[in-house]
Amino acid sequence: MSAVLTSEQQAIRQAAREFADAEIRPHVMEWDEAQCFPREVFRKLGELGFLGTIFPEDYGGAGLSYMDYIGVIEEISAVDGSVGLSLAAHTSLGTNHIFQFGTEEQRRKYVSKLATGEWLAAWGLTEAEAGSDSGGTRSTAVADGDSWVLNGSKNFTTNASVAHVAVLMAVTNRSAGRHGISSFIVELDNPGIRVGKKESKLG
Repeated sequence: MSAVLTSEQQAIRQAAREFADAEIRPHVMEWDEAQCFPREVFRKLGELGFLGTIFPEDYGGAGLSYMDYIGVIEEISAVDGSVGLSLAAHTSLGTNHIFQFGTEEQRRKYVSKLATGEWLAAWGLTEAEAGSDSGGTRSTAVADGDSWVLNGSKNFTTNASVAHVAVLMAVTNRSAGRHGISSFIVELDNPGIRVGKKESKLG
């Protein structure tokens, strides 16, 4: 694999590997047994630029490639898959959803905080009755003036208990089928939002 990586990409992987060995490996079993989220580790990941690997520097990111990002995920996950998963959910599902499809105002407001680790992101699709089939989404969103009112519940939303913002899927036009589902950026300190109990899972 190293034969197809540039020296810079190898250096980024090495930095991620050393971080994981020093900051994550000694605590893996402790965190798993206590079912705790290592918030301090994510703060440090943000400082190193690993939470914003693929985002432009103008938005607080590192301005690197997807190959660099993949390397970071692989090295972190080799030590602790749950930290790697939370990192990927934050970056690929939450932050990148806003970066790719949000307005410029939304990018400026959210991506700069998420790419640096000031905030963490979650992404909610899975529901009790629909699973992860987006076409079966039951949560709804109804326009109310300049705002939207969302009703529903999500399951297995990675990072939900520690995130500041989530991208949630909800039906805005039932008659349009799969094309009637929209994404909403929701700040999780809004009234009416309740994070459910933590499920006992592996990792």
